[in-house]
Amino acid sequence: MARTFTTLLFVACMLASSALAQTEIVYWTHEDVNRTELETRLIAEFELDNPGITVRRVTHPSANLAQLLLTAFAAGRGPDVFNDTIANQYPYIVNERVAPVDPAAVGAASLDEVYARYLDGTLDPVTFGGNLYGLPLEVTNWVIFINKNVFEDVGLDAEVDYPKTWEEMMEISEQLVIRDGEILQRRGFDFRYPWYLEWLVPMVEQLGGELVSADGEAIVNDEAWLRVLSYMREWGPHGRNLGSPTYRNARALFNFDNNDIAMTHTGQYQIARIQADNPEFYDSGQLLIVPFPRWEDAVNDQGAAYYGHYFMVNAQSNAETQRAAWQLIGYFAEHAEEYFATSALVQPTHELLASPAYRDHPFSEVFAADMATARSVYYGDNSPRIQQLLKDAVEAVMLQNREPADVLPTLREGVSRALRGDF
Repeated sequence: MARTFTTLLFVACMLASSALAQTEIVYWTHEDVNRTELETRLIAEFELDNPGITVRRVTHPSANLAQLLLTAFAAGRGPDVFNDTIANQYPYIVNERVAPVDPAAVGAASLDEVYARYLDGTLDPVTFGGNLYGLPLEVTNWVIFINKNVFEDVGLDAEVDYPKTWEEMMEISEQLVIRDGEILQRRGFDFRYPWYLEWLVPMVEQLGGELVSADGEAIVNDEAWLRVLSYMREWGPHGRNLGSPTYRNARALFNFDNNDIAMTHTGQYQIARIQADNPEFYDSGQLLIVPFPRWEDAVNDQGAAYYGHYFMVNAQSNAETQRAAWQLIGYFAEHAEEYFATSALVQPTHELLASPAYRDHPFSEVFAADMATARSVYYGDNSPRIQQLLKDAVEAVMLQNREPADVLPTLREGVSRALRGDF
């Protein structure tokens, strides 16, 4: 009897020990149907290979993710693994909210080996104080997607007539637009509001302006900034009425070929989303992808800024969970070619970029050529605040019809204060 009791006690202790040894990783990311299918499978495979680890994957709309992360971290309840755009993530690095990469856990002999796997410069945004704090889910740049059907509707040949310059973008959009009074039923093109660091700042930089100079001066070259703000004012409802932040995101409409948008700017991942959302349009041959426009008198030949979404690990998670989290991220990184094949997401490893899968993918040459001219998106511990200040400035000229010359000093003062941490 005593022996049976001892045996039962031993089994109970083993079960309890097993339960205690189980590590759960909570992973937050933005919605993406193609990637969800892939990561659900990869997570299942990872859990089979690592029976002591479970993964709970939670998705949020990309527009809400940044605020949800801020709220969760402020409450001490941030996820163990997360990704967002680097402009939103960088403050987590400088404020020591995320843990450095564990090279062994991601299958590398050293940190140098991790860096060697990736295209030069693509890990710079997650390098700080001699440590590496993230690995890329994707690094992307935006170019122009065109629905040739809409061009044909007004007698234009998109292959020939696509806009090469911002001046042409306005004139061609005027030909493509359909209005019901002041309401736009069809837009020629519209911008990705409010991601101004990704496209508005490069428009300024093409003209020789800067958001922040090398010596820390804010809003450099008034002429360039006034030119871009004036363009946005002319684009909006108080000018030619070609688009507005008040309309639904053009990228969200483009895939469905409903004669409501001719052009949008977005990344290579959009190709996979078109294939999933509207295979008939994808197979029609009516999709055209062309470079990000330049100004006619641009002084810098420059595409849209490239940016990354990086996998990061919560520094508040315990050591065991952190190691398991990096194992998961390392497992994701081993499948870069599958990420690209299913979702057209570029994890910029040398291996992927040299592969036929990447080289032979539709329009890869357009993205690669523009990437070669691009600068990294601005990132810093103040970048979310600066993104908001750019939004305020653009909406002031577009929606309130304010003079760019009156808006610019406010923008400069706001960015200067953000750089000083005075906000």
